[in-house]
Amino acid sequence: MSPSDSDLVEDLLRDERIDAANAEALARLHASDPVVVDVLPARDAIPGYRPNLVLTSGAPMPWEEYHGGQRDALIGGALFEGLAATREEAIEGFASGGIEVGSCHDYGAVGSLAGIYTASMPVFVVTNRAHGNIGFCNFYEGKDPRRLNYGCYDEGVHARLLHVNDVLAPVIGEAIRREGGVPLKPLMAKALRMGDELHSRNAAASLLFTRELLPAMLAMASEGHGDVIDTAIHVADNDYFFLRLSMAAAKASADTMIGVERSTIVTAMGFSCRGFSIRVAGLGADWFSGPAPITEGRLFPGHTEDEITWMGGESPITETIGLGGFAQACAFSLQNYQGGSSEVMMERNLAMYSITASENPDYLIPVFDFRGTPTGIDIRRVLQTGVLPVMDVGLAGRDGGQIGAGIIRAPRECFELAAAGHVARYG
Repeated sequence: MSPSDSDLVEDLLRDERIDAANAEALARLHASDPVVVDVLPARDAIPGYRPNLVLTSGAPMPWEEYHGGQRDALIGGALFEGLAATREEAIEGFASGGIEVGSCHDYGAVGSLAGIYTASMPVFVVTNRAHGNIGFCNFYEGKDPRRLNYGCYDEGVHARLLHVNDVLAPVIGEAIRREGGVPLKPLMAKALRMGDELHSRNAAASLLFTRELLPAMLAMASEGHGDVIDTAIHVADNDYFFLRLSMAAAKASADTMIGVERSTIVTAMGFSCRGFSIRVAGLGADWFSGPAPITEGRLFPGHTEDEITWMGGESPITETIGLGGFAQACAFSLQNYQGGSSEVMMERNLAMYSITASENPDYLIPVFDFRGTPTGIDIRRVLQTGVLPVMDVGLAGRDGGQIGAGIIRAPRECFELAAAGHVARYG
């Protein structure tokens, strides 16, 4: 950081108007009450969704900018939706604009890895009862490492996506409606106390959510609904099922901070095949982008570091509200999945308090004597301390599929650009 940049950060840190704005943004975040109320096809749930639209992760880009696994995932989405009969037709459709590419966040949605949404895909509809806004996230495809959101599309992927559309989503949606919706914050708070961090570990939350739906599902089974058992087995067998609910809840919560004038709190983090980007409350829908994130992790047997590739990801919306890497000390079992040690996990987690503006009153870390998770990434503090936000993620391979898991850190450049953008707007 140059002397002039350092002076700029110090000026921003001394600005009491920013402190007041951040307090307002975080009050909105902490008051949020996300409730999953329905499951609907994207075309029926998401305002403005068009039949030829395919959503993907990261800041918006023209079709020509997408490459590698993210490009393959977009093509797979077009084929699944029947927008093209062949890969070549799909490429031509995207190039001509006959098939549209959109950014998930622009539609109130969040994407896991490549984050592919098409019109027929079911989405969780999560309403923030405190503020009235809505967040969406599509379904977990299953634990097979070859998934559409990891850049794969073949007969197996197609069959699993159809199973979600035709079997799982109708059952889960009906159960949610029968229960009158399921409040998510209490489940998430309890799951943290049971060993989850709500990003790379969702085992407890998935079980808790299944328990909430159990009365409705049993009633449906007694009425002769033939897909209930299949659905129950699928949810019980997939510890990551709840991640998509955690993401939708985080989106519905974080979006309440957008538009708070002068606030320097981050409202979204995500990446595409081209790099990492952030949004900031006081800067609205603008994205501030830098290079690919910094990574370290543990690879599955048979894979090497040179295979790691970036094809998108918006699941760090969980870290944006104080979960995931910001609650890592709740989930020591992640050592066996993404590497590290309990000591390192606690050190990483504690470091996040130096770059956040508050502690979460609902999401607590038992090993820290039930201290609230560090919440509200402040771009000023990131630049002042040099500490970069940490996120728990799955790692994608260049040939598609998941090849490991680990942690990433957001690049500093995003925060430098956001600070410059703040000065340009507010002086």
